[in-house]
Amino acid sequence: MKHTPFFEKMKADGAKMAEFAGYMLPMQFSNGIIAEHKAVRESVGLFDVSHMGEFIISGESARLTIQRLITNDISNMKNGQAKYTLMLNEKGGVVDDILVYRFNEQKYMLVVNAANREKDASWISSRLTGGASFEDISDQTALLALQGRKAIDIIKEFIPAQDIPPKSYTFTASELLGQKIILSRTGYTGEDGFEIYCGYDIAEKVYDLLKQKGLPYGMALCGLGARDTLRLEAGMPLYGHEMDEQTSAWEIGLDFFIKMDKDDFIGKAALEKTKPAYKRLGIKLTDRGIARQGALVYDGGGEQIGYVTSGTHSPTLGYPIAMIRVKKEFEGKELFVEVRNKKLRAEVCGLPFYKRNY
Repeated sequence: MKHTPFFEKMKADGAKMAEFAGYMLPMQFSNGIIAEHKAVRESVGLFDVSHMGEFIISGESARLTIQRLITNDISNMKNGQAKYTLMLNEKGGVVDDILVYRFNEQKYMLVVNAANREKDASWISSRLTGGASFEDISDQTALLALQGRKAIDIIKEFIPAQDIPPKSYTFTASELLGQKIILSRTGYTGEDGFEIYCGYDIAEKVYDLLKQKGLPYGMALCGLGARDTLRLEAGMPLYGHEMDEQTSAWEIGLDFFIKMDKDDFIGKAALEKTKPAYKRLGIKLTDRGIARQGALVYDGGGEQIGYVTSGTHSPTLGYPIAMIRVKKEFEGKELFVEVRNKKLRAEVCGLPFYKRNY
C-alpha cells in the first residue's frame, strides 16, 4: 500500500485513513464529512490528492500525439492553459477523463485518475507519434488541492500576484520554498480553487505553510468523502461511476468536450457510426431515502429504464440527489428509484445541482 508525502502529517491531524487506488488516503477528519463539505462551500478546504497520476509528453510531435489520443481540440491551446477531455478506445468507450496542461508547443502534462494510472501509462506510451516522448512523474509529484471562495485569499498570502493563475483552467510555473512548483486553477468541487504540484522534497513544508496561512480563514482539512459529495453536487462525473470503457462517450453528457470537426482521434470512427442509447440525468428524491450507486430506476409506468451511478444526501441543498443513467428515449419528469425493496419517488432536475454564486 502506497503513502503520499502527507500521510504522517494528516494522520497526526486526525485523518481517518482508508485504501483508495492503491494508496492509504484520508477519507475524513475528526469533524466529519458534512463539516468538511460545508467548510469548502462556505470558506475553504484542503485536500491531499497526490494519488492522481501525472505524465509528461514532450518532443516535436507532442501536440500531434495528444490530439490523436483525446476528444477535445488542443490546436489553439495557449501556454499556461489547461483543458478537460476524454480519452477513448477504438469502440468509443472511455479509457479515462483527463486534464491536459500546455507548457509550450513541445511540452504538455496529462493528469489522469489514480485508479487508471498504470492502464493509461501503457495506453499512451504505446501510441506515441514519432518524435514524442513519455515520462511518468507521478511518484515524485505531490499534489494539494485548496478549494473554496477563500482559496484565492490564502494563495495571495504567499504567491506573488503575477504568478497566480488569472482564471479557471489556467496555470503557472512558479517557485515556492526555493523549488519549482505548478500552480493551477481547476478543481473538482464546484468552487474556485487551486492545485499545488510540487516535489516530494518540499511537500511537508508546503503542507505546513498552507495550514499556517489557512488558519485565519477557517480552512478545514478534508478527505475524499467530502470530495465525493462536493463533486456530485457540482454535477461532475467520476470515472468508474458515470463512465468506463464500456460506456459510449455520447452517453455521459460531455458532448461539449468531443470535437467531431477536428482531425481523426481514437474512437472518432466508432462515434460517427453510433447513436447514444442512454443519457446522464440528475434527480432529486422527493420520498425519504438515499439512492446509492446501482439502485434501479423505473419510469412512471413501472418499466426499468436505468440505474443510479452516484447518489448521496446533499449537505448544501438539504435533500437526496443522484446522477442516473437511463434510456435515451425517456423524457418524463417523474420517476422512481428502488431502495431497500421500496420504490421511492424522484424528479428530474438540471445539472449541476449546485452552482456557486460568486
